[in-house]
Amino acid sequence: MAVAEIPDESRLRHLCDVSAPKLAAMRDRVRGLSSALVAFSGGADSALVLKIAVEELGSRVVALTAVSPSLPPHERKEAEAFCTGLGVRHVLLPSHELEDPRYAANPDNRCYFCKDELYGLCDTLARALGLEVVLDGFNADDRGDHRPGHRAASEHAVLSPLAEAELRKDEIRAHSWALGLSTWDKPAAPCLASRLPTGTPVTLERLAQVGGAEQTLRELGFRVFRVRYHGDVARIEVAADELDRLLEPRLRSQVSELLKQRGFRFVAVDLEPFRSGRLSEIAGEAASEAARS
Repeated sequence: MAVAEIPDESRLRHLCDVSAPKLAAMRDRVRGLSSALVAFSGGADSALVLKIAVEELGSRVVALTAVSPSLPPHERKEAEAFCTGLGVRHVLLPSHELEDPRYAANPDNRCYFCKDELYGLCDTLARALGLEVVLDGFNADDRGDHRPGHRAASEHAVLSPLAEAELRKDEIRAHSWALGLSTWDKPAAPCLASRLPTGTPVTLERLAQVGGAEQTLRELGFRVFRVRYHGDVARIEVAADELDRLLEPRLRSQVSELLKQRGFRFVAVDLEPFRSGRLSEIAGEAASEAARS
């Protein structure tokens, strides 16, 4: 079974030391708020935002997690457990982005429609509870990615304290480690719709299919991976240190059979290891090419 990499504590401490002024600036920013609603996905970024908000604002913080078919069940459970551990009020609300034909068509700005739905839910709850502002987990490194969803955040006046403090992803993970957060080394987990190529309509059946396939890999002990949907073909990406294990003949055969039981006719392994942000880079390159043409 694949396990998390043993942390390089000296490197993590160094990152914490050099970025300590950034974290202090973020704390000051949050401390200056009267209250906040945190859009909490369960990932490392929003987890650190929620932790700092709870430390600075106490009971004047509420976390909101949107629940839809694109959210894997295990992610919901982990988000609930994290909030329970912090002792923060956690609200789970259904989101209906799949009912928006613009989202379901899966254009290259699909995330905009999803985030617009999310921040609409956040706005409504924040007003109902009398909370001053909505916070998200957008960070300084995210500015370099293809992030159409961030436009929705701007339109809803969502604050991004990590980005405002110029905190990068590696610094966020380091401070999360120092604070004892279980999310410090959690792999990135974008929604299941991201497994479908741009232009392939998002449906309940396809989300369930890729979600089930990824649950199969998770149960087999893989930690960092994606199952990409290509019609009859499931294309598996795994981290470089897990690729050899996946290619072991007996396990490879088992994975192939199990994913075929999920409805795929063919199962392929991508020989280029999984790397977070890879598809965002491709989308950004495509957008740039379209703009030039």
